[in-house]
Amino acid sequence: MILQSVTGLKNTPARIVSLVPSQTELLHFLDLEKETVAITKFCVHPKEWLTSKTIIGGTKNIHIEQVKNLHPDLIIANKEENTKEQVEELAASYPVWLTDVNDLPDAIKMISSIGRLTDTSTKATALIEDIRAGFSSLEIKKSLIPAAYLIWRHPFMTIGGDTFINDMMTRCGLQNTFAHMTRYPQTTVAELKEAGCRLLLLSSEPYPFKQQHIAELQASLPKAKILLVDGEMFSWYGSRLLKAPGYFEELMSKINAVPAGNDR
Repeated sequence: MILQSVTGLKNTPARIVSLVPSQTELLHFLDLEKETVAITKFCVHPKEWLTSKTIIGGTKNIHIEQVKNLHPDLIIANKEENTKEQVEELAASYPVWLTDVNDLPDAIKMISSIGRLTDTSTKATALIEDIRAGFSSLEIKKSLIPAAYLIWRHPFMTIGGDTFINDMMTRCGLQNTFAHMTRYPQTTVAELKEAGCRLLLLSSEPYPFKQQHIAELQASLPKAKILLVDGEMFSWYGSRLLKAPGYFEELMSKINAVPAGNDR
């Protein structure tokens, strides 16, 4: 069954399977080492869990039979990260907590819910307080900087206004030039030009943009500032949010210091 509320789970789970990298990191933060029995190959934090936990495939290619052999009493999944068909198949046999996180309030609600589900509410509440304090300390100018954020190459893909990344961009002082679109639309260099892109952020994930891609794009966008950014800071919505405000402050300082392409 897909849990609709925390009360839908009868007992505190002792065998948890996580299908979501950022929520796996949250389980580690909540000291659920013993209870977490399996994760995906993309759950890279903490690194040691990649060797100490059972790896049950990728986020969109879960090895269903392997999960069933573990007899979990809670599976943590996400509406965006995992496929509907696989989540429903697992939910037919095991309790699945399905999260849907599109902004910071959603993330805070998710952390609180997982804290209650796993009987770690005290630590989850403290984490939420620290996250709120970090984001409240960010100084956002009234005039946001127009920017585009690329997550993929061949074809180029960006992010729409209904995504978690869009919310993080706004919180660090950026105005997504594709905010009028939804989810993860394809785009082109021509569209980036037409959007008046003066700041282009290249994410480290899911596509691992490198320095060479800045050079390629700069030739077509000579007036734009182009920077590599840590995709985890913009898209992970668990305990990594503790580090995001500090990263955003450093990023904004870097943006202000880096000249546009023609002025380098």
